[in-house]
Amino acid sequence: MASRVSLKTKGKSSSGKGAKGVEEKSASQYVKEWSTWTFKKAKVITHYGFIPMIIIIGMNSEPKPQIYQLLSPF
Repeated sequence: MASRVSLKTKGKSSSGKGAKGVEEKSASQYVKEWSTWTFKKAKVITHYGFIPMIIIIGMNSEPKPQIYQLLSPF
């Protein structure tokens, strides 16, 4: 048996909303999408940048510690 080919597009689509498929979004919808995107990026930056930031702050403090003193738990 031959397999059938589906012509449906994946992802967000407006089914039956306008002939050209253009979605009308309100300002609150744009703000919601923008804030979600911003918080996702901030989460990644915080996740990968927190420990290096602590090490840099520690290296610039007085008295100047050695790197092994910053990284060792004792």
